[in-house]
Amino acid sequence: MKLPFRLPWGSTAGGKAVSEAKAVGGGLSLVAGEGEARWSGRSYASLSREGFMKNPVAHRTVRLVAEAAAAIPWLAYRDGRELEDHPAAALVGRPNARMGGADFFEALYGHLLLAGNAYVEALVVGQRPAELHLLRPDRVAVVAGADGWPEAYDYRAGTARRRIPAGDPSSTTTGGGGLLHLKLFHPLDDHLGFPPLAAAQVALDLHNAAARWNKALLDNSARPSGALVYQPKEGGNLSADQYQRLKVELDEGYSGPIRAGRPLLLEGGLDWKSMGLSPKDMDFVEARNGAARDIALAFGVPPMLLGIPGDNTYANYQEANRAFYRLTVLPLVARTAASFSGFLSGLFGEAVDLVPDLDQVAGLSAERDALWARLGAADFLTEEEKRRAVGY
Repeated sequence: MKLPFRLPWGSTAGGKAVSEAKAVGGGLSLVAGEGEARWSGRSYASLSREGFMKNPVAHRTVRLVAEAAAAIPWLAYRDGRELEDHPAAALVGRPNARMGGADFFEALYGHLLLAGNAYVEALVVGQRPAELHLLRPDRVAVVAGADGWPEAYDYRAGTARRRIPAGDPSSTTTGGGGLLHLKLFHPLDDHLGFPPLAAAQVALDLHNAAARWNKALLDNSARPSGALVYQPKEGGNLSADQYQRLKVELDEGYSGPIRAGRPLLLEGGLDWKSMGLSPKDMDFVEARNGAARDIALAFGVPPMLLGIPGDNTYANYQEANRAFYRLTVLPLVARTAASFSGFLSGLFGEAVDLVPDLDQVAGLSAERDALWARLGAADFLTEEEKRRAVGY
């Protein structure tokens, strides 16, 4: 006879099988065990595929941070005075012929969030930088010198390979303006940064695995797993050959998420005892929401902005949005602008400070209105002091 069957015998994802064969009262009971957990890699390619390209929470979180940060324009300053129409501001506004400023910085922040590193190469024509180009992080390798500090970077694209010297951009030859390496803090690596998504790797794999498991159950009529019990009427146990053949059939025909719920054809003396828990009992929905919150937490995005239920940290959406900008977006933009300031100062041969224009940040409009109202009511301040207080 045919009975519903779902038995995760052996590893469904490369782990080692954990099973038990036990003789009780002349019968044999085969109890399904769980395979060892398998985690996705932490490389740029692995996190990009399993996170940004397959997980909706990670995809939306990366885009939310990258797009919000890339939408903030920069201003050029020297000695506290704004420089109008400075070539450095024009360069970051239009880095190259193929990418505008928003596209360029969205990709740059995406590299930082998924790889922990971002690489910007400058193209110098004559004595002035003409273009800025992004290098994909997984194609760049750090070449350390005898003193342990980076002395060059190797860039590989297919069979092509070239070496970019590290050092002062102002001392490079015509045609190459050096390489700017942006990286996030890594406690165990002197040369490379640590991606935020790697810290949420367990939550990412849990979220993806729950989605695949639920899909497999739905494809196979949502059958739970259980135990296969051998109790022949005439007594006795399975022979070694029969036992081995049964294991092989279970491994090859009924293990793994793609075979979830496949019916099993049972021979004489075999009986199926359901032992699995339903998705409701296992609370898959709450587990997925908890994993989604952990992913958002790693990136510094309030779960409320992603529509994840169960998070009441902020009183309303507007407050969560302000916290997102203040605690996540602005620190990322400020550190990036500081790195570009030093890099472009060397390329242009003169000091220039690139500062994000916070007056253009829509998410901080309420704070800006409150500041202007307070300054307007401050009769003890002069016009010059008020202008300085708002950044002019």
